[in-house]
Amino acid sequence: MATTTTNFGWDIPQSTDLVKDGATAIAALGQDIDTSMNGLRGGTTGQVLSKTSGTDMAFTWVAQDDSNAIQNAIVDAKGDLIAATGADTPARLAVGTNGYVLTADSTASTGLVWAAPSAGGSFSAWTPTYTNITVGNGTVVARYTQIGKLVYAYWSFTLGSTSSYGNNAAISLPVTAASTNFNGTAYGLDFGTLEVIGQSLLKSTTTMNLYAPINGSYGSTQASATFPWTWTTNDKMILNITYEAA
Repeated sequence: MATTTTNFGWDIPQSTDLVKDGATAIAALGQDIDTSMNGLRGGTTGQVLSKTSGTDMAFTWVAQDDSNAIQNAIVDAKGDLIAATGADTPARLAVGTNGYVLTADSTASTGLVWAAPSAGGSFSAWTPTYTNITVGNGTVVARYTQIGKLVYAYWSFTLGSTSSYGNNAAISLPVTAASTNFNGTAYGLDFGTLEVIGQSLLKSTTTMNLYAPINGSYGSTQASATFPWTWTTNDKMILNITYEAA
């Protein structure tokens, strides 16, 4: 009774075979082996075997740089990086200028660009939104800087003839704060009459307010249309605050 190998099912000659039958069995075994090994044929110097499927002995010869692998030729200079232009799509990102930093940029093909680092401490203008404040023909200077999570902002407002400062007034922050646990300094000028030093307080993580001292008291309260005086043309307020960004 003929038997076969456990893994590949090759025919195995039996000790009970006659000479003629044994030769036939050996031929069948040889043919089985030849057929099974067919996937290992071919190839050239330097190639390696690669599986083509999960089937036994399903191989093909490929270059050492597999077509499904990231190719050596994708980079061509010292410092080049491999990024992606999409799913399963590697691409070369050329090395940047000395001192530049890698920056996320969704408009770039790889989503990354080399860019000059932000100048630490440089100031930018911001346009606040106001609650119960009318700028009118007044003058506003609003600038801020951010270094990491640290934000410093100042706001100066000189009232014009069409400006007004109302009750429960608020100024938006340039960057959302991590919390309301921050305050700064404030300066108020009743033009030609009186000056006060007060506080700028965060009433929310997105707005700040002017607080002025109360005469004869250690406390302060939020400035209003009539406190610490009635705000008119050429009166001025300046708010400064340093806080942690969200």
